[in-house]
Amino acid sequence: MIRKAAYKLRVTRRESLPVHDVYGHSLMLVELEGQPIDYQPGVAGEFVSRRSVNFHDRLLGSGPMQGYAVTNFQYGSVYSKFDGNRDGKTKLTTGTWETYRGTGKLANIKGKGEFKVTSGEAPGEFILDMEGDYEL
Repeated sequence: MIRKAAYKLRVTRRESLPVHDVYGHSLMLVELEGQPIDYQPGVAGEFVSRRSVNFHDRLLGSGPMQGYAVTNFQYGSVYSKFDGNRDGKTKLTTGTWETYRGTGKLANIKGKGEFKVTSGEAPGEFILDMEGDYEL
């Protein structure tokens, strides 16, 4: 089944450390929480919460990132991991995601797809657009 969703993400915690090997190289660990912007309830019911933890390796704002997310619904949760890359000039992050665990009505979920993250309206706010296939 093909599914699309969009979330507004807000940074709840961020740690950044300079690497000191070349100018502008840093490592970041970021925690975000999200609320749906565009979401249609599925078999697991209404949205409850979304939290992700991401690791970024950036040089002048560009570079790879990876992380994990848990999205909780009324009747189950889905755990996913993702890999992406941020372009510092456009401030666009794109990548892929894949589920690795589910609970409740999502216990047997298998899915993967693509995502895009753009800057939101406020500092520390981002818009996550996801699309992919999954099966239960």
